[in-house]
Amino acid sequence: MALQAIAEPIFRSEDYRDVALMDLSVSVDERDDGTLYVQPEAALGSYPDKLTERLDYWARKTPERTFIAMRDPEKGGAWRELSYARTRTLVRSLAQALIDRGLSTERPVAILSGNDIEHALLGLACLYAGIPYAPISPAYSTLSTDHAKLKHIVSLLTPGLIFASDGKTFARALETLATDDREIVVTRNGDATATLFETLTGTPETLAVDRAHEAVDLDTIAKFLFTSGSTGLPKGVINTQRMLCANQVMLNTVLAFLKDEPPVIVDWLPWNHTFGGNHNVGLVLFNGGTIYIDEGKPMPGGIEETVRNLREISPTVYFNVPKGYEALIPYLMTEPDLRKRFFSRLKLTFFAGAGLAQPVWDELDRIAIAETGKKIVMLTGLGATESAPFALSCSPETTASGHVGVPVPGLDLKLALVDGKMEARLKGPNITPGYWRDEKNTAKAFDEEGYYRLGDALKFIDRQRPNLGFLFDGRVAEDFKLATGTWVSVGPLRARFLNHFAPFARDAVIAGLNRDDVTAMVFPDIEACRALAPELGAKAPPEDLLRHPALRACLKERLDAMAREATGSSTRICRLLVLEEPPCIDAGEVTDKGSINQRAVLARRADLVERLYDVACPPDVIEIG
Repeated sequence: MALQAIAEPIFRSEDYRDVALMDLSVSVDERDDGTLYVQPEAALGSYPDKLTERLDYWARKTPERTFIAMRDPEKGGAWRELSYARTRTLVRSLAQALIDRGLSTERPVAILSGNDIEHALLGLACLYAGIPYAPISPAYSTLSTDHAKLKHIVSLLTPGLIFASDGKTFARALETLATDDREIVVTRNGDATATLFETLTGTPETLAVDRAHEAVDLDTIAKFLFTSGSTGLPKGVINTQRMLCANQVMLNTVLAFLKDEPPVIVDWLPWNHTFGGNHNVGLVLFNGGTIYIDEGKPMPGGIEETVRNLREISPTVYFNVPKGYEALIPYLMTEPDLRKRFFSRLKLTFFAGAGLAQPVWDELDRIAIAETGKKIVMLTGLGATESAPFALSCSPETTASGHVGVPVPGLDLKLALVDGKMEARLKGPNITPGYWRDEKNTAKAFDEEGYYRLGDALKFIDRQRPNLGFLFDGRVAEDFKLATGTWVSVGPLRARFLNHFAPFARDAVIAGLNRDDVTAMVFPDIEACRALAPELGAKAPPEDLLRHPALRACLKERLDAMAREATGSSTRICRLLVLEEPPCIDAGEVTDKGSINQRAVLARRADLVERLYDVACPPDVIEIG
């Protein structure tokens, strides 16, 4: 999450569409050593022993309500829908098939492919039977050239069953992973050795399903989610039933309207990440809602599918990353029917993963007012794969980019002084017990009091008014000192940089360790940059575009403007270099969800860092002044 604005937002409830949300308040205990303990004043309510109790509940209460839907290309793109009752029937048959195969924590299920109905059913069947599963980033199978991360993950998991939606699309990965003791299951296009998914759903259930489901308790491992550390090697975050169930009660306590209004969401966020797979799918299941799987993406060539879906489905709550809202705005501005449907019953919008630029936020408010006469509440917060993920949440009165809110009921926040910053540490029922088969990283992840070290630094918006919450103050591990001994707070500086250089910079890496000045390497947004050189045409190679005088002049002007606002050497970026090569997933420079690994980029491109600090400024480097 990125820091954009520090000014306290102005909120007037009469300007917003009504939505029932909990008032969040906290108490603060400061110790003699400066450590702060922040606790929510409201207690967390009770939660079930297993998430699939909610599947049983809704299948009884609203059997015909659609739980999940996805477009079916074999039916002309019509929605293929599964009710709660039908979902439960298929899940129980699948659970029986998994039990019959002797799968277990030592031989779990690995899912290579992305969001679809079969993925959802298989995951729920694993939860029902008490067999862990691991949704793995499809990029590790389809984009990677060496499958190094995929092989590392599978070696760590030792799965007994590997699933992929399409045997042809995932053929290379499946061939790499195939062994005699691993069953390969595909929905379609499998070779002679693969089992078809429909074979599993045709398994007659027995009393073994009920016995297995009854045995699932709060400490049962539900799934493994993989997150990359600073080394780039994925770590398997253990997700227990306690984490998932407690986190959903945290969510529908804060988002109180969910108790009375089952959510309808249109969602593309990947299930191999905690935001999409835990937060959003769990929110729908727990509250008896409906999820329409969106096969679009917030990028050219992908946003069109999202828009197609939103032309037909009216969400009640909408989750996205900032780039998703940015990509959606032009369509909302120009299509009255889309705008009417999108806002017709929308109660809440939510972003995470990065800071939402203020111009984008303002435009969303303007469009909402034009359509409905009211703004729609936008929330954000802070969480991690290790917190399932909901941990800190803003309220409507305090939400803004860079604001992360306060801890939600059930979660304790500790702020410990580390290198001049307050590092956030978390404790609660939604916190992971550790990393799978990785005692070393598990031990490093927790402090002496058992708090999970989030790695993010926070600071009060106003120390005298703690209910206003906290500002994101960067990643502790990313910060560095200049040669003068001055600390550079990378997170806030990078966010300011991206705000200044929007929309031309997709991301940036900040350099300057033991140097006299701060510099930046920029990953450009090629499509946005093309607008500055239309004479080159849409097919001009990126290297020609990035050397164009108009683009260089624009970037130079913005670099100078940012420097004029700097308060000192730690906030003044003196040079920048636009990178022609995009971040490399195999080298660990970028995660599959698009997050840049600053340390990996600086290490791999050390020669370019040296160019930024050449005494005579190279011609491809842009300098202030």
